[in-house]
Amino acid sequence: MTAAAARPSLATYLDRRMPRILLLGAISGFPWVLIGSALSLWLKDDGMSRSTIGWAGLIFSVYAFNFWWAPLIDRIRIPWLTERVGQRKAWIFVLQAIILLMLLAWSTLVPAQSLALVIGVGLVIAIASASQDITVDALRIEQVDRDESAAMAAGAAVAVVGWWTGYKLGGLIALLIDGALEARGLANHWQLTFLALAVLVVLMNVLLLLVPEASWRERRDRQAEDEQRLAKTVGGGKRVESASGVGGIAAWFASTIASPITSFFRNNGTALAVAILAFVFLFKIGEAFVGKMSIVFYDDIGFSKADIGLYSKGLGWITTIVFTLIGGWFAVTRGVVKALLLAGIAMAATNLLFSFMAWQEVPSTLLFAVAVVVDDATAAIATVIFVTFISLMVDRTYTATQYALLASIGTAGRTVVAASSGALVDGLGGDWGLFFVLTALMVLPSLLLLLYLRKRLPGTAVDNDATLQPNPV
Repeated sequence: MTAAAARPSLATYLDRRMPRILLLGAISGFPWVLIGSALSLWLKDDGMSRSTIGWAGLIFSVYAFNFWWAPLIDRIRIPWLTERVGQRKAWIFVLQAIILLMLLAWSTLVPAQSLALVIGVGLVIAIASASQDITVDALRIEQVDRDESAAMAAGAAVAVVGWWTGYKLGGLIALLIDGALEARGLANHWQLTFLALAVLVVLMNVLLLLVPEASWRERRDRQAEDEQRLAKTVGGGKRVESASGVGGIAAWFASTIASPITSFFRNNGTALAVAILAFVFLFKIGEAFVGKMSIVFYDDIGFSKADIGLYSKGLGWITTIVFTLIGGWFAVTRGVVKALLLAGIAMAATNLLFSFMAWQEVPSTLLFAVAVVVDDATAAIATVIFVTFISLMVDRTYTATQYALLASIGTAGRTVVAASSGALVDGLGGDWGLFFVLTALMVLPSLLLLLYLRKRLPGTAVDNDATLQPNPV
């Protein structure tokens, strides 16, 4: 591959749409700080067991099911607000307001006294965040024209950078604030931390006003045409002027719920669609098991919150940004499926570094830093290629629903199955080294599926320097 071949994809990162996509990614990633790192350490500080912390992660399972209500978010327009800021942004503002209120609720609770209520509030945050992701991902995809495949790959990379910025940098801020408050001897250090994090939510919503949304009226008109077509079918060929009749109501539900799902199978064929969904479900399970327990692992082997914040969040954030951009370039120049295959192998192999780290008698700061850098680098590359892969397959008439379907199925593997991560560590008698070996093996089924898909995916499966082409929709 020549430098000339690489330049077009690298130049795409300078597009003026990329800062907007970066912000959208950060808005999507930040809630994971709250229900991931912050909640896990909060529960641990209050004396909860590893199993309890692991099972508390089941609240992430709502991300695996958000495609069930994605069609409604794709169709329903929030009164007054939609006309002023756009359909996608109106939904984001409302859901961000819910997250803000839940942070205020957390600031009044103590896990040891109200564990069920603390988890319940976390569940509300997860539902609002999962719902927000539906419209954030759609708005991100709609910033780029459907025939701009290089821009789509670059946008996916920038979105992942934004997500990790929201998650890593937000996590670093949370840990530094909490560590400082705890050092001052404040018993309610986590409650005060949540109040500080609420300020970040407000700031991100102010910046969201700068993101344009010009396509919602066109999408509304196309959806209305689809609804009218279905209404005529239900009504025996007669035009239905409103959704008030039986035919109109049936057409509305059919075009809202069924059409986005059936179009995915129609565009890909049933066998290929099922194989794609299976791969999406399995690909990142091993990484998820590591992610669920990593911060508990670091704490268990003796690293302080300051060390965890500096290396896992701070250094990890820088690494993620650099290698996410590299991953977007790699997806454009090497082909999505080939890039996914190589990234999956590297992602599994790096889990073994944590095994080596666990088997050290004395915790090594240098090994900690190396493990974080390598793990975040491979995870970043794999993630951006994965996001590019599913972004190229959506029908723009139902962007939110189809992207949510694919993302939700991927999340199901990472949340529902990975919720047993704490129980697995306990079942292994706390043998962290063996735990990480098992997580490395978890990626193998998805790689076998990827080999099957390699020559069957039109456009996205190229294994050379050809430009990516979106799946015809």
